[in-house]
Amino acid sequence: MPNTRSAKKRLRQNEKRRLRNRWFRGRAKTFIKKAKKAMMAGDAESAVYYTRLAIKALDKAAAKGILHKRNVARRKSRLMKQLNAFLKQLPPEQVPEEVAA
Repeated sequence: MPNTRSAKKRLRQNEKRRLRNRWFRGRAKTFIKKAKKAMMAGDAESAVYYTRLAIKALDKAAAKGILHKRNVARRKSRLMKQLNAFLKQLPPEQVPEEVAA
């Protein structure tokens, strides 16, 4: 339990920041899970859509200092590697136009 006024304020600030950071991390994780689930289901459109949202969420978390930039780069790299492998095994007519070009 904090004893000084500044320690009490620090406790309040830390809790606010923890909740805010949790929101950004959770959002990124959710989009990554949705992208992987779409890949497993064979839905190319959704996989591309959720991958883009995941990358955007990861970049935002890195910009705010919530996740380390190298951690974000690694996660994005792995996700894109999975997406490209998934799209490669699809027939050409099932690959979305914005990706095929």
